[in-house]
Amino acid sequence: MPSTNQVYNTDHHYGEKTNSSNKLTLAAIGVTIVLTIAVLGLAVATLIKVNQTISTETATTTSASLNSVLAESIRIQDVMGHLNELQRIATANNGNRAVSTSGFNQTLDYITNSLSIYTNYNVKTSFFTIRQFALVNNPILISSINGVVTNYTYSNDLSAADFYHIQFSIAANFASFQQISVIPGVGCSDDEWSKASVSPAGKVALVKRGICAFSDKGALAAKYNVQALLIYNDGASPDRISPIAIGLGQQNNLPALFLSYPVGQALADAALNTSSNTGVRLIINVENLPLSPIGNICADTPTGDATQTIVVGSHSDSNRLVFLGSGSAANLGLAIALARLFQTSSYEKYKYRIRFCWWGAEEIGLLGSDDHVKQAKVATAVGERLQDYLINLNYDMLGSPNYIFGIYDGRTANDATPTQALPGSNKISALFRGWFEGQKLPWDFTDFSGRSDYGPFLAEGIVAGGLFSGGDDIKTQEQRDRYDRLLGQGAGGIAGAIQDPCYHQPCDSIQNINPFAYEKMVQAAAYALEYLARQGDLQTYLYPDGRPTRTNGQSSRQKYDSINEYFRMPYL
Repeated sequence: MPSTNQVYNTDHHYGEKTNSSNKLTLAAIGVTIVLTIAVLGLAVATLIKVNQTISTETATTTSASLNSVLAESIRIQDVMGHLNELQRIATANNGNRAVSTSGFNQTLDYITNSLSIYTNYNVKTSFFTIRQFALVNNPILISSINGVVTNYTYSNDLSAADFYHIQFSIAANFASFQQISVIPGVGCSDDEWSKASVSPAGKVALVKRGICAFSDKGALAAKYNVQALLIYNDGASPDRISPIAIGLGQQNNLPALFLSYPVGQALADAALNTSSNTGVRLIINVENLPLSPIGNICADTPTGDATQTIVVGSHSDSNRLVFLGSGSAANLGLAIALARLFQTSSYEKYKYRIRFCWWGAEEIGLLGSDDHVKQAKVATAVGERLQDYLINLNYDMLGSPNYIFGIYDGRTANDATPTQALPGSNKISALFRGWFEGQKLPWDFTDFSGRSDYGPFLAEGIVAGGLFSGGDDIKTQEQRDRYDRLLGQGAGGIAGAIQDPCYHQPCDSIQNINPFAYEKMVQAAAYALEYLARQGDLQTYLYPDGRPTRTNGQSSRQKYDSINEYFRMPYL
């Protein structure tokens, strides 16, 4: 899942001369990296212990009825089997299943083959194209401060790197050192950019991470006509020291790099010192690749009203450094469990068609779900039109080790969301909350501003909801204590630790999954689907004020060019 940070072979250190202050800076960087590795290592080790404790103790003591035939029938071992297969695919393909890789294509094959074997659904794969770049060689970043030249380290081992490339950066080859314009604050507003001590036009803009989406910073950098963009980590916590892997989106036309906090702050301090002469050189050699076809998969139940469709979605792609896909596996397990029930005579078929979808290219900007919605806006075939969709249920990350039982909070929907979608979205939040409370399980509301694949649907006035087990946020003391009270002492996780210390990291493998949390999230998803599908008039239930008005494929979001502009999405 995208967030404000995402992480993406060959170490390379470019070194020339340094003075004593540079040596001190490098020493400080080394100490910081060691501390960061130690803290994250301890967190991962401790969370593995928490996973084992919860899965062997708490999971066996829960006996409350799940209040759902579908939830009772879904088998966590089946879902874990799909997860194991995604792990196997990633391991065999350089550790990831990112778009435009063999791992991604094999993921699509696995999903379609599983659906073909275990269901009688109508399965369709549709394709859209994305713009792609490839690094020809490692980028180079060199600074000159009062004549002292420093070459910085580029590495795919982010804990050892001074900087990292940004996806969708264009090429650059600066023949000379270029002046830096340090943007005050975190570069999220015109006010901050206009108050830079050195005008950013024609300069290399240096911007600290924070508050807004990276795409916002990129858009403002383009608006102020910078020569290049350097974003650096904010150093707010041990996990926010090293550079991270992000993207600026398909529309980006700037050369860009992401710096570690020590390097970025040192450059900012030097550039703001009027007595110093500070500049940087960038060399980024990228190859424009042919437009790459990316697949979306949708599988429809053969029964149910196609003009009243419930869409259940997850994304099939991974990040460049990531193995896993807990949402994809859960969605596949849910689809197969429902098909198994439909094959029995005792389980009544649903009034509504269910469409299970796996979106491509979520990790680089919700591109798959956005393309699907765009196509639905202009479709004329019954069952393919946007008006045929009643709701989108989204399942992204569901098994974080230091998890929360996170429910998308309909009250935090983007201000520009069509108002007709808000009552139903709030009802979905309450529906999940009621299930967790009925199971005597803790729960938390989580952000619903559009930063996962439900975003394009919500932007068009389609009711949405879903679950999220936590990413790079910190579990609070209050959360840990509350989870302990309901789950048992010691089962509430670790206060002050990241909810998923392997979020967008190479360690995000099947060993990072908390089986107890994962099972409960899958059961909650099954309960919600069955509850909604048994409603007599789901449209009135979700849209008491009626559906948004649309004319000739247009809707209330006409003034925005893309979902990313609408939600101010980070491209990660």
